[in-house]
Amino acid sequence: MARYIVVTGAAGFIGSNIVAGLNARGVSNIIAVDNLTRGDKFKNLVKCEIADYIDKKEFLAAIESGEFDGGIEAILHQGACSDTMEHNGQYMMDNNYRYSLSLLDYCADQQIPYLYASSAATYGGSSTFKEEPQYEAPLNVYGYSKLLFDQVVRRAMPDIASPVVGFRYFNVYGQNEQHKGRMASVAFHCFNQCKAEGKVKLFEGCDGYGNGGQLRDFIHVDDIVSANLFFLEKGNSGVFNLGTGRAQSFNDIAVAVVNSFRSADGKEALSLEEMQKQGLIEYISFPEALKGKYQSFTQADISNLRGAGYDLPFTDVSTGVGRYCVKLMQGV
Repeated sequence: MARYIVVTGAAGFIGSNIVAGLNARGVSNIIAVDNLTRGDKFKNLVKCEIADYIDKKEFLAAIESGEFDGGIEAILHQGACSDTMEHNGQYMMDNNYRYSLSLLDYCADQQIPYLYASSAATYGGSSTFKEEPQYEAPLNVYGYSKLLFDQVVRRAMPDIASPVVGFRYFNVYGQNEQHKGRMASVAFHCFNQCKAEGKVKLFEGCDGYGNGGQLRDFIHVDDIVSANLFFLEKGNSGVFNLGTGRAQSFNDIAVAVVNSFRSADGKEALSLEEMQKQGLIEYISFPEALKGKYQSFTQADISNLRGAGYDLPFTDVSTGVGRYCVKLMQGV
């Protein structure tokens, strides 16, 4: 029997980039698992080489019936509902928690690597972002669904012979996120605002931060792929933060976007202050619906990630967003 690497959420943002990353390493024995109810996501897989596509419900039924026993090398589980404003807890827990748990049980039984997407939303209102229970305080059911599964993994890990790796993704941006709508990255929305209106709109200050001064750990999707493939090869276990370890402001994103358009037009780069004076960055009222549910600061403590051997450098906002904007301009 042929053996496959399974990527769930394969037509989504991070999943499709992982499939492309595997392809770049000469791997094409990939089973892409997803839900294409929103069919426009297929575009993310057009340039990828896969062995098969299976709907997520059909895949779960297939592994539970033993159809793939002995035929899977590893599962990289990226499929989830990532909408932090989704209030249907029953749906969120079934989609994010129960499905993940079924895949964990299967990988443990088959003794194959299981790499899965957790989230920095597990920290919620915390100001310390270290993989320890005392810092975990999710603000929404999405964050809780991720935390609950991490807790299960922690308890089960000592009894599982094969590698289990959870990645707490911070603020990911980059190619193939266009289908995410309002849940797409700040960089994506800033790009589209600048393209349509010639300026970028950011929230006014909150939680003690100045206008556009809220800080997040923004990480390029290429770095996410690099870490996943590193741990797939390394074969150790743990729940790790996956961010750059350096918080940068929303203003930094806006500056990188505006200067990307200026560069494309043959114009010189401007500073934040110059952009503010020229009205290229505009600040809007902070939404009432987000008050009390918003992380104004995130910064991954990546000491455990580094301690596990991942020592590659991370892309800074200016470089990463600039590269991303060029791809968006090219329609890539």
